[in-house]
Amino acid sequence: MRLSEIQNKDVININTGIKIGNIIDVKVNSETGKIESIILEKRKFSSIFSNADEIEIYWNQINKIGEDVILVESLTI
Repeated sequence: MRLSEIQNKDVININTGIKIGNIIDVKVNSETGKIESIILEKRKFSSIFSNADEIEIYWNQINKIGEDVILVESLTI
């Protein structure tokens, strides 16, 4: 799977069903070549409650990558 393929997927919190944000980057371990986390740009309305414009989701928090969505375990945002 290519980054361009996952960037177009909606990232959804599996506990709330709410879209978290859009993928803007990934962190890759330079030694193993494995993805460590995905970086999301927060949805615009959620930035009212926080100063951070990005959310980092670790690979082990991803429950399922489907055709159209990425389901993520509970987050404290």
